[in-house]
Amino acid sequence: MAQKKIVDKFREYHFEFKHLTVLFIVIFAFQLIISIINKVSITNFLSSTQEWYQKDSAERLANLTTTSIELLLETINPKKVLSEEESRRITQSFDIIFSQQLLQHNIEELCILVNKGDSVVAIDEGKVLFSYLVNENLSVHEIKNNYRKAIMLYMPIKDEVESQEQIQTILTDKKSYNIFVPFVLRGEVIGALYMKNSPDFSFITNQIISGYDETSVIYLSLILLGLLAMYFISSYTVKERDEAQKLLFVEHEENLKKQINYQKELVFTKRIYHTHHKAEKIMGFIKEDLRQLTTGNIDEIKYRVAKYSNFISRVIYDMKWYDPPIQTIRNQLFHTNLNEVIDFLVQHIFLRVAKKTNAFTIHLSLDEKLPNVPVNEFVVWEIIEPLIQNSIDHGGEQNLQITVSSNYDEGNKTSLITISDNGKGISPDLLKVEEDGRKHLFHENISTKNSDLPTIGYGCYIAYEISKRCGWGLEVENLPDAGCKFVILIRN
Repeated sequence: MAQKKIVDKFREYHFEFKHLTVLFIVIFAFQLIISIINKVSITNFLSSTQEWYQKDSAERLANLTTTSIELLLETINPKKVLSEEESRRITQSFDIIFSQQLLQHNIEELCILVNKGDSVVAIDEGKVLFSYLVNENLSVHEIKNNYRKAIMLYMPIKDEVESQEQIQTILTDKKSYNIFVPFVLRGEVIGALYMKNSPDFSFITNQIISGYDETSVIYLSLILLGLLAMYFISSYTVKERDEAQKLLFVEHEENLKKQINYQKELVFTKRIYHTHHKAEKIMGFIKEDLRQLTTGNIDEIKYRVAKYSNFISRVIYDMKWYDPPIQTIRNQLFHTNLNEVIDFLVQHIFLRVAKKTNAFTIHLSLDEKLPNVPVNEFVVWEIIEPLIQNSIDHGGEQNLQITVSSNYDEGNKTSLITISDNGKGISPDLLKVEEDGRKHLFHENISTKNSDLPTIGYGCYIAYEISKRCGWGLEVENLPDAGCKFVILIRN
């Protein structure tokens, strides 16, 4: 079960082309960095090994040379007088030892450092060495000054070499080993053999590193080819998947558009039912006025019928457009008197019905200083009429008092139109502010009446939407005592 959840979790993530590219670069870079680190480690190891081996081989060679001279001296009997032939043979043996070692390309200097009084002298010839060791005679003119640097290196460690009788090595120029081997004659240290050896085994290290580089290049090339193959195969697969997803998204988008258009058409149809209900009522007023037409009231009826007819025209125009152009709503050519519109709605729409039912009373309190607005007169009608109708519908059936007032604030240049009543008020649930910033009452298909009729639930919504398009503000709240009020804020 847990494994299935993990697999399902991985399936939620879809790799795209950029993910594969990043993964390819990271893997190759990681392998390249590992190869570089490994090469550096091997180079350091080989360098350390080479330094140790060069020092060890140089010390072994110097020690071997010293041992050869010491063994040669051990064959000489100090109490026996040597003949000229024996002296020549021994001298020649010393010269052979010196010359044979110098024939090696990595040995630069070779001599024996011996004490002469308080100073140290260097001997690199068999004749001089034989004269010093056998005859214990060392002429001044036989001493060479070619080894001053060797003597300078030897002097600080002279006592240590003689006391400890151990090989001492000093590295100079990072490549030359200056080796001092204690020179012992008949159990007594009489000096040191000096050998300057510059061994070079870098060619071996270079060959090893070169071989490793070739192996690394082949290894990285194989990995690169493998990754490239995986990359192109995966890229092709991802590309096909993305194309399939794109086609799926396009199809899904088309289905959503169809669904949205269908919902818009459905909503638009309900709004048409709503406005058609209003139009039917107005048509009834027109028919009634035409039946009551006389020569005495022809001007009054003509004025009302013209207003009614223009409203019907606006209703028909709204039926043609789900979202009518803004210039048909507000325009500088419009100069609508809000007080006149409110008065006509109250006197010739709502009170005309109230005279028959006596269910409610509407009071007007209009500010004569209220300025005209650049909004179509019948658009204003579509805002105010459903708000008054809402107060009538939810307010109650007895002694309902509705007050419609207008007020102009010259200081702030704002106009307020207030529609209040003393009815039951609005349910608090409908006054909650939603996430979009508007109260629940102003949403589509929300009504203050408990009914399933298709013509309800659009009055406050239409008023709010049209108010926004006019640049006005619309709010609603319950009054402390009873009833509620709608407030339209207009910035002039």
